[in-house]
Formats: sequence, structure tokens, C-alpha cells
Amino acid sequence: MAMKFGTFVPQGWRMDLVEIDDPVEQYEAMTRVGLAAEAAGYDSIWVYDHFHTVPTPEIETCFEAWTITAGLARDTRTIRIGQMVTCNGYRNPGLLAKIASTVDVMSRGRAICGLGAGWYEHEWRAYGYGFPELRDRMRAFRESVEIVVRLWTETYASFTGEYYTLDGAINEPKGVQKPHLPLWLGGGGEKVTLKLVAQFAQGSNFGGGDPDDMRHKVGVLREHCETVGRDLDTITRSTSLNLFLLEPGADPETATAQARGAKSYAEFASDNFVATPQQVIDRIGALGDAGANYLITYFPRVAYDHTMLKRFASEVMPAFA
Repeated sequence: MAMKFGTFVPQGWRMDLVEIDDPVEQYEAMTRVGLAAEAAGYDSIWVYDHFHTVPTPEIETCFEAWTITAGLARDTRTIRIGQMVTCNGYRNPGLLAKIASTVDVMSRGRAICGLGAGWYEHEWRAYGYGFPELRDRMRAFRESVEIVVRLWTETYASFTGEYYTLDGAINEPKGVQKPHLPLWLGGGGEKVTLKLVAQFAQGSNFGGGDPDDMRHKVGVLREHCETVGRDLDTITRSTSLNLFLLEPGADPETATAQARGAKSYAEFASDNFVATPQQVIDRIGALGDAGANYLITYFPRVAYDHTMLKRFASEVMPAFA
């Protein structure tokens, strides 16, 4: 089965740049991963949209998503660049549409705009956004999706909603890609998010790398597509997987010691798929059977060592060409 692949670059959110002191060198380390992914044949590179680190907010680097998307657009030449995903609460949707259009031009048509409702409460509050109830965040998200698409497709965009308005807004240039740059929505919410995917999006991300969850969510998305008369196959159905790729014959607990740090092996393995290339191929095959056609990977310590990124490209990706 055919499957495309993307990978996250280290931007600091996951405490994945802490061994580098100089912020300029931290950015260069991120860029080197993007260039390595491009050279290895990945379809895309991805960034998170967060301001504070996880699992707890620390005084450590966390580069802003759209700034580095723009930077990576100029640092690379052929690979696509996206966010998984832009937090709707952090930018007015009209501004987001304008930013994304500009980056699409900067990248010569390689930008992807990922969008989601947002969830990281302490971060919202720390930056003065409050933290609206889920109902309000989802309703604002719904309005934003329509606003972004209007600004990418209409000469004068107008919209009157509960949370946002547009009044003859002009967005030029609208980007390079036609009919507009791809909009990917993150999250598997069955009543709102997947319905919006069917109505407006070109891509989606859900399932957390779990074949059973993926199969269920794809079934829900298929029903929404049937309701609006949309072909499911016009939507990229992606899922994400944190991977630790084992060397042949390696002991998992020993091999992951440096990547785990203070975590137990059980704790690390609950967040990362620790597996041989063949086991990874089998998992991706199961995800494909469940309806996924795109996988976005994350490799621990990739800022310092590109080995897993390259091994995945040479030992796993060819199985799905």
C-alpha cells in the first residue's frame, strides 16, 4: 500500500534542544534535521504550536511555530512544511490566513496550514488568552476554519459570527497552491472536528498511531463525507507515531537508556513505539489497513543524531512506496 511520510523537527517543545546552549545553534540543529529529512525522501517536516515546554513549563527554548515555518521554508528546497497544529486561540484567524498565504509564497508552494482548537491550558493563561470552556473553543474553531478558507478563496471576504467577523477583507497574495494551500485539521472529535474535515479540509490527523482508533475515526469521517457528498479519498488521513527504532538484536531497555533519561523503560515505552524496522513496518501496515495514508514520525534525540531518521527512510519507507 502507498503511504507518505513526514517527521517532526526538534524545536524545543519536547525538551529536545536542551543539550545545546546557544539559541542560534539550536535553530541550526533544527534546520539540519529538516535538511536531513529532505535528503532522505520524507514528504514533509512538521512543528508544534506551543510557547512552553512539556511535560512541565521550563526555562528552555521553545521556538514559535509560524516563524520557524517561514524560516524552514527558506532553509529547504523541496520538502513540505506544516504545523501539527496551529492553536486557534493564539492568532486571529484572519491573521493566520494571511501568514499562511505569505509562507506559501516564501516556500514556492510547499506550505501546509494545520489548525486545531488548542488544549494546553497553562500556556493559554500565561500568555493572556484566558482559557475558554471547550464549547467556546470548539465553536470559535469552527468559525476560524470557514474564515481561513474564505480568505484563501474570495476576493473580498466577509463573515459574521459569534467570535469573529470579517468585513470585506482582502488577502493578497493568496498563496501559490491551487485552489488554495492545504488545510489540515488536528483532532479526532467526531461531532465537530471530523465534520469540519469533511466540509473544508484537505488533510487531518487523528488516531495517535493506534490502528483500532484509526479505523473507528476513519469510519466516522467517511460518514461525514457521505453526508456532504465528499469523496473520502480526497482527504489525507494522517496519524502520528513517536518512534525509537531498535538496531538488530538490541536490548530495548539498554538501547533506550540515553533517550529515557530519568524515565523508566515502561514509562518511555508507553509514549514511544520501541521496535525493530519490521515491527514498525507491521504497525504502519495495520494503520494503512485501518485507513491511514500518511504517517508523521517523531524520533527522540534527533537534534543530536540523525541515525533513526535515516534508518527509517532506508529500512521502512521503501515498504510503502
